Amino acid sequence: MNQMTNIIADICESLNTESVSETGIQSFSFALPVDSDAHWLEWLSAQPHYPQFYWRHREGHEEVVACGQVRLFNKVTDAETFLQQDRQSARMRLWGLNAWDKVNFYPSRHENEDVICGESYLFLPRLELRRHRGENRLYIHVDGNADLENARRFLQQLLPGQPLLPLQTAVLRAKHTPECGQWHRLLEQALNAISQNKMEKVVIARKTELTLNAPLHTAQLMAASRSVNHGCYHFMLAFSADHAFLASTPERLYYRDKLQFYTEALAGTVTNAEDDQRAAELGQWLLEDKKNQHENRIVVDDICQRLQGGVISVDVAPPDVIRLRKVQHLRRLIRGVLNHVCDSDCLRRLQPTAAVAGLPREAARQFLANNEPFKRDWYAGSAGYLGLDQSEFAVSLRCACIHHNVLALYAGAGIVAGSDPGQEWLEIENKAAGLRTLLTSRVNG
Repeated sequence: MNQMTNIIADICESLNTESVSETGIQSFSFALPVDSDAHWLEWLSAQPHYPQFYWRHREGHEEVVACGQVRLFNKVTDAETFLQQDRQSARMRLWGLNAWDKVNFYPSRHENEDVICGESYLFLPRLELRRHRGENRLYIHVDGNADLENARRFLQQLLPGQPLLPLQTAVLRAKHTPECGQWHRLLEQALNAISQNKMEKVVIARKTELTLNAPLHTAQLMAASRSVNHGCYHFMLAFSADHAFLASTPERLYYRDKLQFYTEALAGTVTNAEDDQRAAELGQWLLEDKKNQHENRIVVDDICQRLQGGVISVDVAPPDVIRLRKVQHLRRLIRGVLNHVCDSDCLRRLQPTAAVAGLPREAARQFLANNEPFKRDWYAGSAGYLGLDQSEFAVSLRCACIHHNVLALYAGAGIVAGSDPGQEWLEIENKAAGLRTLLTSRVNG
């Protein structure tokens, strides 16, 4: 990343009062050499500035690192208004998270204190490095002439990247919420409510808190997951050096390119196998299994119903199976044409999906509010970027929250008529294993 250091030094020299307008956000964009993207995550982890965001698309054609904060938005509608009213560049992106609930927590600027924020944490970064289909660009954002000195100081404080060491953190203790017995009782409650037609499906989750022998470096875990969990969106939002949220998730919430709209139904799960032939047999079973077909179909129907009034047309592709490291999923791709551009409306319609909440949505959410024994916070929300021409968000699954030396893992299972509590427990074990197996274990649990 020596080339990056030289480029940033040149930018510092070029930023002056003549090049920056008196008021308003101004973006500066610079082309980067193609070979300067080899170690972006390592470069990001060495920086002293927060928040930090990392994003790698599941198809591998896009990778982004961003750090520093020029603007922060706790509501999607406020972020959307900023982009539209201030007539920002079509290439500008606001990066971050949307919560499962309307209220969430994130580290404040005050030491060892949490504050309540809104439904989102979407920020305009001071610096963004973006690789897209072989083109590398550096973006710097300055908030008017009065912000110029802050921007120059920020750039001068950037550090060279350092290689990330292999993970050596070990698990000392593990605590499940709910634990296995409580899980069985909770699922019996859910199945009883389903049998009484109070709801058709509910997605019940488990939080596993792992106490580690030392604080965990977020970028190390992200790099380790990225190297083995293929076919996933990889993202990381580090609020501070010891507090972060990250995921390696297979599921797209939606991608919007102007009025073109792409989403999917990812529901129905079977274990994976290292042997390709055995994995193919399991995948074929998943395609033909009535319980999993039903679980996927009701998610498709819910998405199509929720898009009504917001799209001109919808097309649903035949089902396919996506194979991940520990599990395989049943998926149907859904494509539509929006009748107008409004990302807050898209998020309102789709989040949370039936794949992470249940059906009917409000009945399932009420059951979870009354019975699920922990707060989901960012889990089962979404992560990605908001822009004028394009926006994309992935569902926050296969995720973890890091706070000092405690790592919280989240995994859920869709419960429908006929679900077996023991089998669903094994399913969430397999889902959580995508991140847990990256750590050295000293305990059972």
